[in-house]
Amino acid sequence: MQITILPGDGVGYEVTAQAVHVLEEVSAVHGIDVQTRTGLIGGAAIRETGKPIPEETLESCVNSDAVLLGAVGSPEFDHLPPSERPEIGLLRLRQALGGFANLRPSRAVLSLLDSSPLRREIFEGTDLIIVRELLGGLYYGEPRGVDEDSTAAFNTMRYSVAEIERVARVAFETALRRDKKVTSVDKANVLETSRLWRQTVTKVAAEYPSVELEHLFVDACAMHLVTDPRRFDVVLTENLFGDILSDEAAVLTGSLGMLASATIGGAVDLYEPVHGSAPDIAGRNIANPLGAIASVAMLLRYTAKNDLAASAIEAAIDRVLEDGYRTADLARAGNAKVVSTEEMGKLVAQYAIENAHVAHAFHAV
Repeated sequence: MQITILPGDGVGYEVTAQAVHVLEEVSAVHGIDVQTRTGLIGGAAIRETGKPIPEETLESCVNSDAVLLGAVGSPEFDHLPPSERPEIGLLRLRQALGGFANLRPSRAVLSLLDSSPLRREIFEGTDLIIVRELLGGLYYGEPRGVDEDSTAAFNTMRYSVAEIERVARVAFETALRRDKKVTSVDKANVLETSRLWRQTVTKVAAEYPSVELEHLFVDACAMHLVTDPRRFDVVLTENLFGDILSDEAAVLTGSLGMLASATIGGAVDLYEPVHGSAPDIAGRNIANPLGAIASVAMLLRYTAKNDLAASAIEAAIDRVLEDGYRTADLARAGNAKVVSTEEMGKLVAQYAIENAHVAHAFHAV
């Protein structure tokens, strides 16, 4: 399995290093052949090549089985026009890989309930996944631009039936493996694209009679995420709404550093933690690598098709937290064992290897 590693900017280098360490250790135990190569993207690429994503990076990615990304973005490039900033490298990468569905899980971890901004009784038991359409809507719609006199700007939100159908099927297929409920989020009371979205999702739902479908306006969904998150199983929505709602769902866990994401549906899958580049803490060895490590677990599940290896990592993350280990962003409890980025990565790798050996022994019986 060939994987291109794109550390990117800021803490991306630190968290990705630990994710790769866990990936290599667990893959060795499970007999998964992993070959990695590293490329430039974002601000790091601009410094080296003048481009947010050089051609050699794109070539490496499209010829891989999967891509693992750290984070993209740096305030030193804020003066550049939008078309030249680090984030454009990520948008171009997504287009090149063709992944149209972004999966972002958010669940309540028992040992971290007191880290959530929500009261324990509200958040406990939450286990949801947001399926976000990733290649359409305002981020890619044309025309877009700024008027010649710079007194107005415009973007275009556009969706086709085919774009909606394919991401809706990802959501319903995901729900079949979970609690069989899809909440489709739109703004059908004011947007024509949302009316087409609702109509198309309803049509696709007929193909999945065992899955319950509900429709919610995006503002109502945002409210329910912080008042009753347990009501959700699979949340399906378009690009802009999904970007906002997935970050809201992520912070409910207590730290953006906790959560992973997978972008699937194209020729090559893309995995990345939800958090940004966090330049204020970059280079200090205090960033939370668990989101990047959980992204590796998703890589092993969706690309390598190895649930045992993925589950070994996910169980290791839970065990590390249950044992009281915390990076700085989670160290609120007085008895927390505060560890560095590198120490957290080593702990997860150690526990994951132990889990893997136990799993192999169990299946050998």
